Amino acid sequence: MTNLITTDQKRLIVGMGQTGISCARFLTAKGLSFDLCDTRDVVPNQDAIALEFSSSQIINGALDGTLLAQYQELIVSPGIAIAEPAIAYAKQQGSRVRGDVDIFAEYVTKPIIGITGSNGKSTVTTLVGEILAAAGHKPAVCGNIGIPVLDVLLKDDDYLCYVVELSSFQLETTHHLAAEVACVLNISEDHMDRYDSMMSYHQAKHRIFQGCRSIVVNREDSLTQPLVSDSMPKRSFGLQLAANSVAAKNQYSIATIEADLAKNNSAGEYLMFEQQPLFPVAELKIKGRHNQLNALAAIALIESLPNKFDVSSAQLNQVLSQFNGLPHRCAWVAEQKGVQYFNDSKGTNVGSTLAAIEGLAKADERNLILIAGGVGKDQDFVPLADACHKSVKQALLFGRDAQVISKDLKKSTDIIVVETLAEAVTQARLIANAGEIILFSPACASFDQFSNYVKRGEAFECLVKEVADDR
Repeated sequence: MTNLITTDQKRLIVGMGQTGISCARFLTAKGLSFDLCDTRDVVPNQDAIALEFSSSQIINGALDGTLLAQYQELIVSPGIAIAEPAIAYAKQQGSRVRGDVDIFAEYVTKPIIGITGSNGKSTVTTLVGEILAAAGHKPAVCGNIGIPVLDVLLKDDDYLCYVVELSSFQLETTHHLAAEVACVLNISEDHMDRYDSMMSYHQAKHRIFQGCRSIVVNREDSLTQPLVSDSMPKRSFGLQLAANSVAAKNQYSIATIEADLAKNNSAGEYLMFEQQPLFPVAELKIKGRHNQLNALAAIALIESLPNKFDVSSAQLNQVLSQFNGLPHRCAWVAEQKGVQYFNDSKGTNVGSTLAAIEGLAKADERNLILIAGGVGKDQDFVPLADACHKSVKQALLFGRDAQVISKDLKKSTDIIVVETLAEAVTQARLIANAGEIILFSPACASFDQFSNYVKRGEAFECLVKEVADDR
């Protein structure tokens, strides 16, 4: 591929966090010049950055549109919205706006598996990576999951393919990913403090399909399905099994089957491809319907790849039977006196919490005590109401937007509003009976009381341990 970056351009990296420094190191390795800027007056490690990139100018403070417009190319970190007036002005004046994933797509020569969605993308990305690794296909798992794409691209010889988790923020500045296979797992309201509508959020997510060679879609979420030619290779996943083999073509689903001793299949629920059982649901370590869908999506993505990335049934089964899921994503924490505790601190939006509730709920029984709250990001919490009415015995709400959530859920379940997570855990354990589940799934960002969702999840797990010690 001919690289579009040329050495005579004047470039500015906007944002000096992890992504910005990754871009700087990549451009340096390619012998390309750039300057750096950050809205902070001083970046914590600025002296080290200045020393590492001594030929680059560093600009601190509020973004200035006139200054930005002097650069032919702005490489914007995902934490900075391209709708910022200064960036929008520079774009109007002719500056090209892009991100690290866009540069990655320009240079990469090996297949990309692109994965986005409002929820589940880290789980699916990790699972795809582990399956490919078990089959010896040397994947690089990178992107929004924590490892910048340009960091791994500098070690390209180590990998045969790239499994890339992508946020809507990253996709805003990506113009032609050209993935071997691309998937939007699901779309629900999120980041409404950054996007002016669900439509703009949806459009950002769908940029993942630009130039792709095949797609995987969620049959039960029309918002995941792009407008593409009928000739585009497509596989789909969903809970329901099609009624006949023709309708089930290229479909992954869940179905209950009778015992088939000839094929060594016992009776029960299975992950299915078309009419064929792939793996027994009971043997999945990750729990809940949402995680069963995640497993189906991962299999569909793997089987959309060219034949040279074949995975045997034994290799697939090995990973599916051993994969424990990711920390803070509907992860089982403990069982105390018959009450189970689940940590879903990564549940930072309504869709994620809805999936967790539906995944752990029992039919016709309110078996959940839900702990939620934090920074609501201007979301509408009403979509949780029906699930809470069916499955949540008590909701304990804490944090900045607890009253906002309470207003949307007050007709659906009993609610207690507290100040802190510690108070919520204390109240929950007094309410819960044997056989019930305490689910910590905040549906909100953490920044009112915790630095990130990881610290929040760790705090929850410590509080659960304290409950155990008290008993």
